[in-house]
Amino acid sequence: MTEIDRRDMMRHGAALALLGGALPARLLAAPRFTRYPFTLGVAAGDPLADGFVLWTRLAPEPQTPDGGMPAVDVRVRWEVSEDPGFRHIVRAGTAIAEARLAHSVHVEVGGLRPQRPYWYRFLVAGAEASPVGTARTAPAAGAPVDRLRIAMAGCQDFEMGYYTAFAHLAREPDLDLVYHYGDYIYEMGIRTTPSPRKHLSAEIYTLDAYRRRYAQYKADLDLQAAHAAVAFVTSFDDHEIDDNWAGAFDKDGNPPAVFALRRAAALQAWYEHSPVRHAQRPGPDGVRMYRRFDYGSLVRMHVLDTRSYRSDELCRPNRPRGEPEACKPADRPERTMLGAAQEAWLDRGLAGDARWNFVAQQVLMMPFDSRKDGATTPVVGADNWGGYPLARQRLLDGIDRRNLTNVVIGGGDMHQHVVGAVPRRIEHLDGPAIATEFHGTSISSNGTGGRHYPGESQMQSNNANVRLLNNQRGYQLFTVTPDRWHADVKVLDQVDTPGGALSTFARYAVDPRRPGPQAA
Repeated sequence: MTEIDRRDMMRHGAALALLGGALPARLLAAPRFTRYPFTLGVAAGDPLADGFVLWTRLAPEPQTPDGGMPAVDVRVRWEVSEDPGFRHIVRAGTAIAEARLAHSVHVEVGGLRPQRPYWYRFLVAGAEASPVGTARTAPAAGAPVDRLRIAMAGCQDFEMGYYTAFAHLAREPDLDLVYHYGDYIYEMGIRTTPSPRKHLSAEIYTLDAYRRRYAQYKADLDLQAAHAAVAFVTSFDDHEIDDNWAGAFDKDGNPPAVFALRRAAALQAWYEHSPVRHAQRPGPDGVRMYRRFDYGSLVRMHVLDTRSYRSDELCRPNRPRGEPEACKPADRPERTMLGAAQEAWLDRGLAGDARWNFVAQQVLMMPFDSRKDGATTPVVGADNWGGYPLARQRLLDGIDRRNLTNVVIGGGDMHQHVVGAVPRRIEHLDGPAIATEFHGTSISSNGTGGRHYPGESQMQSNNANVRLLNNQRGYQLFTVTPDRWHADVKVLDQVDTPGGALSTFARYAVDPRRPGPQAA
């Protein structure tokens, strides 16, 4: 960040510290729309047994200031129906699209029946109705559940490829939810190298810039189709704010007070464009993103935040505190990935009696040596759990203390499919497993790819706990029953042009009594 950028951030600091809060707006009783206001589609999220969150944003001109909307609040009607034709509307009401929230709408619908599909839409005076979306409610608390279908996806760099994977995901039958592990947007500027698509601006720092970047991404019709087809459980990772950020620190060495302004702007925009509950709205202390979902007696889903509370990376260059040039990584007990409060929350949550515990987080947890072909020195990632080994050990000790054999870990960030076991003893990669990990690839990030990255054909052989390593784009699909966690690894042949073909590259199964994936 240049000195001009810093001065600009500080000049707008007061507004950003208020998270974009404008003066109270008057209601616009009868707005006039000359263009369609639902250009960014609709979405549902965070399903419970009696309902879910409904989301949209009024943005008739999404790449103009305020999305082409006047600085006034607007009444929006919403409807939920038992059928796609809206002949049996079971819930309806009015929400306010607030100007200070970029005219986004978050409706927390309740009073619905468990474990069944519903259809929803939005209406605003003077415009055609929104697209119709559908979402399923969760099973009732403690209810026996025969099957749950979860898709897992994330990492969608707009410049690196098309979102064809989302078009395929939208057509998957009987999905209950999608877990999105983050990197919904990418904050960087326009690449000078060839790429299938281009960002519309330089690297983003301000609230307006983050809003426009979300608008560019959410205008993608394949992404809109996926949101309209199934409820998402949405988290965030690093690129929603800045690559490899950690707690109060960015990667560029800016003072924490400066980075805090950028983080506040980015998290505000994340909330405005995500189907999450009001509890996830940013406040003075940031966002409480981590949360938990129970799907009957079958699955307890723990959604973690591995960014907001973590200690800074060891030996990070350009950090303001100034480490010695010859820094040697040395972990310390006080270093954390989750923060003390979230660690305790997760430990308590693992005490439930669900058949499966799904730890839905963002970065690779299993030990992983990423050295290139021909190298002799192991390479351990600093940005994933490998850079926080004592924090990881505390989590594994908690799983072991409760004698759990049913923990499945999901995540992304690495832009590769990685399937493997988390060993009870990290130094014994081929020893007994304590958990199973399914690490998802990207929707588009890193481009089309192939079986391996160049120079990584021997990488899997360096990791005895890894069953699969694949560098194609796609997603993973979980079919969960009381007796098995089935995982399909879905890959695309290319993302450089629309219309990539989808196939199932591999299938795995996990027994809840024996951690570790087995080929199916």
